[in-house]
Amino acid sequence: MALSDLDAFLAHARDHQQVNEALQQPLTLEAFLELAEDAGYSLSEADVMAAQARADEARSAAELQARAGDDARKLRSFIPG
Repeated sequence: MALSDLDAFLAHARDHQQVNEALQQPLTLEAFLELAEDAGYSLSEADVMAAQARADEARSAAELQARAGDDARKLRSFIPG
């Protein structure tokens, strides 16, 4: 739908303990979207990606570099050899 729908779902989650607790656990994208749908919010993968892009735009260059380094270390641990 839109970023505003995702923002509304996250606001809803803050007010509903069960949803909030579910969001504190690691979730796959599919599980996140299902949780939102169960709460009455129709979200898509594109909404989540747009929210991540919006969050990245608000980060400084140093924060983005640190995040990229963390991601690279995870890949090195994952890729054998």
